[in-house]
Amino acid sequence: MNIQIINGPNLNLLGVREKSIYGSADFESYLAELQNHFTNITINYYQSNVEGEIINKLHEVGFSYDGIVLNAGAYTHTSIAIADAIAAIKTPTIEVHISNVYKREEFRHHSMLAASCKGVIAGFGMHSYRLAIESLLLQY
Repeated sequence: MNIQIINGPNLNLLGVREKSIYGSADFESYLAELQNHFTNITINYYQSNVEGEIINKLHEVGFSYDGIVLNAGAYTHTSIAIADAIAAIKTPTIEVHISNVYKREEFRHHSMLAASCKGVIAGFGMHSYRLAIESLLLQY
């Protein structure tokens, strides 16, 4: 089973930025934990601050992988293009957020992506990614 994690803008700064919201761990450390937990799954990781690169990665893996875990960061609330890319591919995509977006600014309460995704998981810190992978495993 192949799972692709895609992180969007500013998520390369996890462990450095806004620790009260996102925690003090960097994503690479958490990725190693995920890979140790799910030893029977290949988990690939990609991060970009560029909308078009995220779309290209969705197109690249969206017909051959078993699942995509996507934290599109702020693009969640603005990108019709990413929503269209998710709708165009066959691989089930789970939208994730580290923080509970509904406890934050009003503009974060709407996702442009959610309707194109299989589901949304938010507010469980880095464990949102693990929960998304577990939800993908339920379909197999």
